[in-house]
Amino acid sequence: MSVLASSATTTWQRRALEVMPGGVNSPVRAFKAVGGEPLYIESGHGSSLKTTEGVELVDFIASWGAQILGHAHPAVVEAVRDAAARGTSFGVSTTAEIEFAELICELVPSVEVVRVVNSGTEATASVVRLARAVTERQGLIKFEGCYHGHADSFLVRAGSGLATFGEPSSPGVPAGTFAATRVARYNDLGSVEALLDEGVAAIIVEPVAGNMGCVPPEPGFLDGLRGLCDDAGALLIFDEVMTGFRVALGGAQAHYDVTPDLTALGKVVAGGTPGAAYGGRAEFMRSIAPEGPVYQAGTLAGNPLVTSAGLATLRYLASDPALYRRFDEAGHRIEEGLSGAMSRAGVPGLVNHIGGMVGVFLGVEQVRSWDEVSGVDQDLFARFFRAALERGVLLPPSAFETWFMMETHLDDDLDYVIDALADAIGAAA
Repeated sequence: MSVLASSATTTWQRRALEVMPGGVNSPVRAFKAVGGEPLYIESGHGSSLKTTEGVELVDFIASWGAQILGHAHPAVVEAVRDAAARGTSFGVSTTAEIEFAELICELVPSVEVVRVVNSGTEATASVVRLARAVTERQGLIKFEGCYHGHADSFLVRAGSGLATFGEPSSPGVPAGTFAATRVARYNDLGSVEALLDEGVAAIIVEPVAGNMGCVPPEPGFLDGLRGLCDDAGALLIFDEVMTGFRVALGGAQAHYDVTPDLTALGKVVAGGTPGAAYGGRAEFMRSIAPEGPVYQAGTLAGNPLVTSAGLATLRYLASDPALYRRFDEAGHRIEEGLSGAMSRAGVPGLVNHIGGMVGVFLGVEQVRSWDEVSGVDQDLFARFFRAALERGVLLPPSAFETWFMMETHLDDDLDYVIDALADAIGAAA
């Protein structure tokens, strides 16, 4: 029986549809873009997940990038268990919050002062509010195909989830909100210059676009954004919810040596628990309440589970600087294996990778921005996804999502995975 269609899974799906929109708590989990019914996971360990049917799958979703060490990593489990035994949330400060903030400030070049929050969307929404407040401007420039969470300002020609469902925006967002948001072309400085004026508070960008697959910045693009912001008096915001601590210990800003004014962090920073952060230059961050007038608060922000998991993860990463080189080497192996399979199958395509991020694009030969990424062959990807699943490899269920590696992928099992994926490309073609 197919991994995607078992009687037990059908029962769970029927129950889920009764009580949750689409049967899920996040749209991509519904598997609409790849066909079949969604999987239900019982447990994860290392690089593998076990479904409720008892099927073992090698996992390249990795909680959408939040898991960098592997599922149920002993250091993270021990830290969270110890913290939970002392109490999960107090609503008043703990010393772990201070240690967590100190470590983030130490590791991320742009962050002098940081505020811990509960989700990537909260981080990006808060950092844009701060930028508007300190510049006393309203305009925001974002990039087509870049997703920054589901706050109203960002749901304009966003990537990944919205692209998967073919929706350029979301109903329920006031027209006035859209009016303040201007959309440029990723990797195209000219498109930014055409939109940038004295009314723009900030440019927000994924320094490596991860919500239209993995699309790295072209040489000079990030430096160019830095220069344009400096000239226009606008702030540069890096959305490193995905890239932070994943492409390098200090994030993409450390890798590319470009320092933004403000940074949003999520996923890896909280070690697989629901936490995030935003930070940047002290002169701006001191405007956040209670030190300044820009209000933002969160009952569960910086709770002991998040800070303990985050500290354990970041300390582990800081202790092993060679990990990112190993990620790059593994990405190169995946690129070689899948590019060869595409060539043998007569399938146009390419593979991008940086750090622990991998982008596989079927049906196109170049991807620098959303207009090129949008040409991927979604039907071919759906067949590839199902073929990979039948061979024991779980990929993100959308042609527009980045694949994520974990430390536990970096062993001899990667050879099996590459062979299985190469075979799946042949089967899909």
